[in-house]
Amino acid sequence: MFPACISVGSVPIKNFKNTIAIDKDSSTSMGIQHRKGHWVEPPETVQEISGIEQAVVEGDLLLSDERLAVDSLWPPIDGITSIPYKLSDSLTERKQTILAGFKMISDPTCIHFHEYTNEQNYLNIIPGKGCASYVGFQGGAQNVFFDSSCSSGNLCHEIMHALGLHHEHTRPDRDSFITIQWEAVVPEKKSNFMIKQGNTQGLAYDTESIMHYGNSYFSANGNPTIIPKDKGVDMGQRTHLSPLDIIRLNKLYHCGESE
Repeated sequence: MFPACISVGSVPIKNFKNTIAIDKDSSTSMGIQHRKGHWVEPPETVQEISGIEQAVVEGDLLLSDERLAVDSLWPPIDGITSIPYKLSDSLTERKQTILAGFKMISDPTCIHFHEYTNEQNYLNIIPGKGCASYVGFQGGAQNVFFDSSCSSGNLCHEIMHALGLHHEHTRPDRDSFITIQWEAVVPEKKSNFMIKQGNTQGLAYDTESIMHYGNSYFSANGNPTIIPKDKGVDMGQRTHLSPLDIIRLNKLYHCGESE
């Protein structure tokens, strides 16, 4: 995982407001299953969305360097980063699952979440097909889509996107730690595996990140699409923040720098 909000990209600022990461996660999200001769869509996919309905060809995208990093971080109020959230009435029965996703972030960081009252900027948690979130602070009612199949870990992954973070496997230094098996990738999904220029904050590559793809995401034939250079490494977990996930969030949101 690394910050999209301080990354260098080629996307005009005016288009970023219509960018959304769609993560069709299962509760485990460790990989995908295949049936002979048939590709099954992985539990997590990322596409760009124009508005909300129209998907475009490329995968995820990062902010242009024309926009300041702080513009994509949720702004603190009175020195505290506490993000309002509003739940759709239809998600009331899943409130505890949603709160557990928030807790995965708030427990080890200075980032907090509270129920919406009348704030101008807030996370609007609504039903959707799969789990989905815009990348970085958008302003206003910022939709986060939460399907019935989404787990608390899936929501945590989406909130990490909303906080300005992108997928770990697109880091500039990823080729030193993983190998992309391009011949196994579904052709129209290869853009999801392209390197993105960005700020790694001086932290090590993290295959354990909650923001890392699993080893068979977007496989055309059931073979791995990502192979770690260190044997025995698991990728694609959606159960917890890794130690480096926690450090990265705390650095990005300046946790502990002032009280």
